[in-house]
Amino acid sequence: MMNQTQSNSTDDEVLTCYKHPDRETYLRCNQCDRPICTSCAVRTPTGYRCKECVRGQEKKFDNAHISDYVIASLISAAIAFFGSYVARFLGFFTLLLAPLASMLISEAVLKLTRGRNSNGLSQVVLISAILGSLPLVILDLYSLYVYTRLGAISVSHFLPLVWQAGYTIILATTLRARTRGLYIG
Repeated sequence: MMNQTQSNSTDDEVLTCYKHPDRETYLRCNQCDRPICTSCAVRTPTGYRCKECVRGQEKKFDNAHISDYVIASLISAAIAFFGSYVARFLGFFTLLLAPLASMLISEAVLKLTRGRNSNGLSQVVLISAILGSLPLVILDLYSLYVYTRLGAISVSHFLPLVWQAGYTIILATTLRARTRGLYIG
């Protein structure tokens, strides 16, 4: 039979975070078993891990080719531009078009890159989509400037810019959420 004092000595051991020695913790990385505090812990589907173990795991899945970046940028910009063009005529319904466009972009990129992914690829998709939607925003800004200089400005000149800008903002935020780390799915 085990002595009560022996069992308490291992249970009462105070652990400190390996990165923050001034913080007590009872949490350990489920991969390397190092003690980690809550600010160092990353929640994964299998439990908590330290940031180094998570980074090491992510590197195993960065498998995008150079051609994937080119394909992703062209597809993202093209779909975003087409959506931006359609948004000119939809008005309020642009709020529905932008998430649909982000879904089309992420699914097209996933299919055309055959599921290869990387963090850089998600950034390329996001930047290309924003750049693809900006030409019509810039055109609307220029039109607004011209009408202002002529002194013939009205709400009908201002609204297309609102919808274009709204489309770009909603597209960017929903696309970022869908492609975080470009593990799209």
